[in-house]
Amino acid sequence: MTTLPVKREPHSLFPEFSDLFSAFPSFAGLRPMFDTRLMRLEDEMAEGRYVVRAEMPGIDPAKDVDITVRNGQLTIKAERTEKKEFEGRSEFSYGSFVRTVSLPEGADEDDIKATYDKGILTVSVGVSEPAKPEKHIQVAAN
Repeated sequence: MTTLPVKREPHSLFPEFSDLFSAFPSFAGLRPMFDTRLMRLEDEMAEGRYVVRAEMPGIDPAKDVDITVRNGQLTIKAERTEKKEFEGRSEFSYGSFVRTVSLPEGADEDDIKATYDKGILTVSVGVSEPAKPEKHIQVAAN
């Protein structure tokens, strides 16, 4: 038995669900039905902000995107409608897309900005220093 080295990727703040389905065989195209409407995300901490980027090609961000925050959860919803003039084969995803991520500790829900450029939605949230850990005081005995 051989042991292969395991490449460890940096841990993201949210799971990558599409990887769960990559092991399934396609069986005449059945695998894509599991992950056709997955909104792919990236996240990072940069310059005191939590930044989430979502792939969203072919949408109008003013009409098709809704971003909400509630109880430390950031939710991105989008809808991409199908053009009926097309009669060929398509692997594009249409319909509603929703992803929710937990905001990091210290996130300021009043300091959220969103931009859309070249098919990528970027949402950034200001993050303050996390609260200092509990401090224990020694009691002197006489």
